[in-house]
Amino acid sequence: MMMNKSGQGKRRDRGDRGFDKEKEFEQKILEIARVTRVTAGGKRMKFRACVIVGDKKGRVGMSVAKGTDVTAAVAKASIKAEKNLVSVPIKNETIPHAIREKFGAAVILMKPAPKGTGVKAGGAMRNVLELAGVPNVVGKILGSKNKINNSRATINALSKLKLELRK
Repeated sequence: MMMNKSGQGKRRDRGDRGFDKEKEFEQKILEIARVTRVTAGGKRMKFRACVIVGDKKGRVGMSVAKGTDVTAAVAKASIKAEKNLVSVPIKNETIPHAIREKFGAAVILMKPAPKGTGVKAGGAMRNVLELAGVPNVVGKILGSKNKINNSRATINALSKLKLELRK
């Protein structure tokens, strides 16, 4: 804040910083959890939000953040997720090749699918693939049922996909 002659604070004009513009990314809340930290004075309660953002055109991101209330946690997580975007190569309306990825105890398997198949995957993997804009893919979650680890494994797998360059 700037001070004027009378010593009172004067707000600066912030201009249009994109508050009225339409959102570029769609977001989906994967999980909200209430977490507590035990201190000498008692328990401090916060909320943890896991959010996936994507533009359904080949970019997707995921993040986990904590806040004092649910809306603060979700807003923080969506801002962080937009900074951690991954580009997904799409070839013939599917992924270019099969891939297996592991994150923690979560193991995921994704395979290309013919046109008209749709997204045949469950849980967190389905949410990530739909927001990434992959129209046809077959996926399987193996190992852990942890939503956060499964979505991280899926995003890691999508980031490792490569398009073949043929001459």
